[in-house]
Amino acid sequence: MHREFLMGNEAMALGALAAGVDVVAGYPGTPSTEIIETVAKRNPGDVYVEWSVNEKAALEVAAGASYAGACSLVTMKCVGLNVAADPLMSLEYIGVKGGMVIVVADDPGPISSQTEQDTRTFAQFSKVPCLDPSGVADAYQMMRDAFALSEELHSPVFLRPTTRVDHGYEAIDVLEPEDYLKSKPEGFVKDSSKWVIFPRLSVQAHARIEQRNARLSHELGSYAGNFVDWEAGHAGAATHVGAAAPRPSRKAIATHGINYQYVRENLAEGECRVLRVATPFPFPDDLALEFLDGVDEVLCVEELDPVIERALTALAGRHHLDVVVRGKLSGDVKPSGENSVEYVGQVLDAFLGRDVTRGAGWPDPPQLPVRPPVLCAGCPHRASFYAVKQAMRGKKTIYCGDIGCYTLGNARPLDMCDTCLCMGAGINIAQGVGRVEPDTHCFAFVGDSTFFASGVTGVVNAFYNQANMTLCVLDNSTTAMTGHQPHPGTGRTAMGEKVTPVSIERVLRAIGLTVVETVDPLDLQATVETVARVDAEPGVKAIIFKSPCVFLYKPGAQSHVDQARCVGCQRCVKQLGCPALVPQADGKVKIDDSQCKGCTLCEQVCPFDAISGGSAYEA
Repeated sequence: MHREFLMGNEAMALGALAAGVDVVAGYPGTPSTEIIETVAKRNPGDVYVEWSVNEKAALEVAAGASYAGACSLVTMKCVGLNVAADPLMSLEYIGVKGGMVIVVADDPGPISSQTEQDTRTFAQFSKVPCLDPSGVADAYQMMRDAFALSEELHSPVFLRPTTRVDHGYEAIDVLEPEDYLKSKPEGFVKDSSKWVIFPRLSVQAHARIEQRNARLSHELGSYAGNFVDWEAGHAGAATHVGAAAPRPSRKAIATHGINYQYVRENLAEGECRVLRVATPFPFPDDLALEFLDGVDEVLCVEELDPVIERALTALAGRHHLDVVVRGKLSGDVKPSGENSVEYVGQVLDAFLGRDVTRGAGWPDPPQLPVRPPVLCAGCPHRASFYAVKQAMRGKKTIYCGDIGCYTLGNARPLDMCDTCLCMGAGINIAQGVGRVEPDTHCFAFVGDSTFFASGVTGVVNAFYNQANMTLCVLDNSTTAMTGHQPHPGTGRTAMGEKVTPVSIERVLRAIGLTVVETVDPLDLQATVETVARVDAEPGVKAIIFKSPCVFLYKPGAQSHVDQARCVGCQRCVKQLGCPALVPQADGKVKIDDSQCKGCTLCEQVCPFDAISGGSAYEA
């Protein structure tokens, strides 16, 4: 073995390679994205890696590989599990032959997601075993353990890191490539009684799953990740079920994941016993019973759902234990949001009755500058939104947004995102509004990557049901928000292969749309005219606003303001909101050279020709 300083996502990728993974598929989404990128980068040469069009497709590709006996890995963020839920629920009944691990990166906060979702709860719902790492080294080892458990159970297994584990760093020991396991897939063996789901077979499978999970609940007490830290603190000694333990204290703490680290940071050695739960489902009942022996009160510190709290409450009830279980349900721990070392310390102070003045004598930290999320300077989406806004001025219009960089179009002064629900939803929401308010001009904005991920079905629905709406595809030739991953329209794959790109225009025309126009949004006047003309057409029509993300090319000449011509109207600032446009004390505007990409949009908006010199692309 050797030692490497790794991000949690990198550690999980290497853990999968060490476990002998053959096929890796997923959809980009913070905080999970770097797992697939690392597998592709560290690929020993015999692992197939793909960015799938969405999470459902990724899970189904991996399922097929596992049916054939290969080891497969699927990666996604928490909201992506909603998309993959349909095949997942049936796959647990069908089972797999090769090991299959589904990494779902949860995002307490949420820091970069629409919602706070707890995959531990989804594991209970789907009856899929779940492992919950507490740090980078844990994530590496648990990835290998998850593959082994999947092989043993012939079931998919969840690995549920959270943002602080995904993006945390640690120096850990990892296997040498020559020591990686190598699977030898048998290939797909036809057996319709096994691989074809029918109601009668599902009833039998359900019974087997319930029996299996009941058995696992007892067996997982001896899993290395589950333990009781009898003398918690940095030097505490961990023991597993059945091990000799010192005299128990009257108060105890149960926790999991990164919160285990937070709890340890706030406990002195020997102050309190701590149960760390690495397998939230099936829950390690036997170990938990040993942990509860002699305890009057237990505090459950977790994020996001009260999974441990509910499990311990039920366990205490079934066994008639005289113990009070506290946590989110009792109001001792906040019901939502991300925890921190400091917050957990406050919770433990109250629970343990510690009289601690935290931060006494420390200077107040400096106030950080307010940095609202905003489209990047030079982003072509700003030009697209502005052109539509100008073309539809004075008309009753709704602008249905979607998930991606362009969600930031909701910010003023653009104010061009009236709705945003989930990926692909804007196209169908626009149809629904149009049915209720037929006099409304309905626009739906979708990015090129999202179009392929979940937008196509919405367009088919609109065309089939004869909606009246305008689809705006904001094509910046990448999946920008999650780190510029390729998609079917870019002409390259996760493995670096050059392929024929899928044409969005051809897809739209194949569906049946007859009005499909492509514009360069940085040509403002032409774009405004195109939007007005296309919107006047009946039925479903589309405009493809095609201009690359500013991080995909080297900017050309930057724009500059002629201070003699500038009258201080600040129209450029008030209408565009570009961060490179900086108002000065005298009311005039200056362009920040460190941000300007030379897109020329401000030049076209200025009524006094005071801005010039920009060139978006290097000659």
